[in-house]
Amino acid sequence: MEIEHLFNGSALNAVDAKGRLSVPAFVRAVIERRSDAKVIILGTHEVDACLTGYDRNYARILYNENERRRLVEEGADPKAHFSRARRTFGVTEEAPYDTSGRIVLPPMMRRRSGIEDLALFVGVGGTFEIWHPRRALESGDAELRALAEYRLEEKGISL
Repeated sequence: MEIEHLFNGSALNAVDAKGRLSVPAFVRAVIERRSDAKVIILGTHEVDACLTGYDRNYARILYNENERRRLVEEGADPKAHFSRARRTFGVTEEAPYDTSGRIVLPPMMRRRSGIEDLALFVGVGGTFEIWHPRRALESGDAELRALAEYRLEEKGISL
């Protein structure tokens, strides 16, 4: 399955006490082009201290990639395959968004990401990431740090 529409852009949005936040237009546009359902699948990132998000159709791509890796690495480390599969499909939550483009960030995802009152959305092609801005500022990635600094300054927020 080829990906025709990619997540490009970034946004910093507020999260209220109940975990509600507005999904940026750049994310909603891609979700709606790639899937009939207005649902975001959220999971933990494979490497970084953030969440990763995608549509239901992209889950098939992840499944195929996991299977490809399993076949290539077959016998090398079966535990790695199952750990990756659990992270990719088990440690996920669906978050439907309403007509206003808002989701409720599931409690487990808030806990895993440390997201409290602000969420930094970052497009990364086939998926997007959601960061607690402080974690983005502490990242080893200079571009991500610069992006977080800019988005915070743009809204007049200092952490």
